[in-house]
Amino acid sequence: MRTVFWRSLVILFIALGMIGAVLPGMPTTVFLILALWASSKGWPSMYNRLLNHPKYGATLRDWRDHGTVPRKAKWIASIMMSISAILMLYTNAPLAVKIFTNLTMFIVAIWLWCRPEPKASTPSSSNHKDQV
Repeated sequence: MRTVFWRSLVILFIALGMIGAVLPGMPTTVFLILALWASSKGWPSMYNRLLNHPKYGATLRDWRDHGTVPRKAKWIASIMMSISAILMLYTNAPLAVKIFTNLTMFIVAIWLWCRPEPKASTPSSSNHKDQV
């Protein structure tokens, strides 16, 4: 029964990540990180598949190993949250909802920018030294 629970979460998070890949304002990597976490609990083959994904694997491995977030991802997330915050101001939502939502996004943005960034790969720089 536990395996079904964890695998269901993995499927849910991957589906949300796929939606995020095509829908502006919806995150992709966050849901794939959650899918990676859930798959580590009950779906080892999917865990390995996520870590070896050609597009997202390196980011997931960096997060798993060092808790890093690439600068480009920080910028994209911050811009999308800013656009969402501005749009939220023009909705019919109650003022308390607007404040809570925008404050939450602001706190997430601060947390995100406090995350370390992946180290630059050194093989290209060492090749340059060998050629000089």
